[in-house]
Order: sequence, then C-alpha cells, then structure tokens
Amino acid sequence: MADGHGPPPPSKTELPWVLEALLFVSEEPQSLGALARAAGVGEGTARKALKQLAQDYEARGLRLQEDGQRYQLVTAPDYASYVAELLGGASGSRLSRAALETLTIIAYRQPCTRADVEAIRGVNSDRLIATLEQRGLVDNVGNADAPGRPRLYRTTLKFFEHFGISGPGELPPLPGDEEPRTEASPF
Repeated sequence: MADGHGPPPPSKTELPWVLEALLFVSEEPQSLGALARAAGVGEGTARKALKQLAQDYEARGLRLQEDGQRYQLVTAPDYASYVAELLGGASGSRLSRAALETLTIIAYRQPCTRADVEAIRGVNSDRLIATLEQRGLVDNVGNADAPGRPRLYRTTLKFFEHFGISGPGELPPLPGDEEPRTEASPF
C-alpha cells in the first residue's frame, strides 16, 4: 500500500511495533484507517496487528484501548497510582452516585438522548450530562432523527480509561442479560 512517498510497509512481525510507535506519539486517539495509512498497510492487516499488540500489553504497564472506532495507549489500571504519584496526585474528584448512574445508562444505551436517560432515572439530568461532557467521559455524537433533533451521547475513550477497561466489549452484562456485550456490537 505504500505510495512511493513514504517508508516501505513494515514486515508482519514489525507492524505491531510500528503501530505502537504511531500511538505513542499521538496526542489524540487514532482511527484504524489513519493508523493503517501511516503504516502503509490495509485496515484488516492493521486490525490484526493491533490485536497482537493488545495481547502483548496484557502483562505490561500499558494497555491498548479502543472504542470500536479509535485506538490509544493508556496506563494499565494496576499502575495508575504510581503514575498519579509521579504526576503529583490524584486526577480530579470522584463522580457522584447520580453521575455514575447517568454514565451507566449512557454506556449501556449508547448512543442515547438526555430524554432516554431521564426516562430511566426519573429526574432531570441536564447538569449531570454537561458535567460528564466537561470531564470528557461522554461526547455528543450527533442528533437523533426525532422531533426537536435531540443530541445523542456516547461514552469516550477517557470513560474506558477511567474505569480500567479496554473497550465496550469489557462492560459487564446487565442483570438479566443472557449474553455479554461483544466488541462487534459495542453500541
């Protein structure tokens, strides 16, 4: 897939490390397409290499985090306290019970509207959703095709990092669910 202007595509064994280098220098999460283009390989090949990289990180201090669309490197939850110590303390205040409740609804119903959240909680959730957006735990991903075109919300990669999971496939099943969530259908 190299276009003649960049480096040649890496070997199959080298590709996970090339992707690791790309993710390491990225300030923002990267899409599969962007990573594949930068490495000069197809998306299927890049996806396989990312799975290999994720497996390699299982016994290390980093994790490959993905939300079904984008990827980033994060600290393994077991070592977060050491990172906090180096960087000068904890990262902000804890979430309230109401915020956790709202976040849980969004995580399992995403994408969903504020009205969807309020129908389950039974109370106004404007301020909680705004707070979760400010903290980067939820994001507005467009508008619903409904009267008034309400905003749709979903969780972010920062949400997965905050809770120490690598993606939507690791959300625990809800009580009464027969099958756990799969990565093929994260939302």
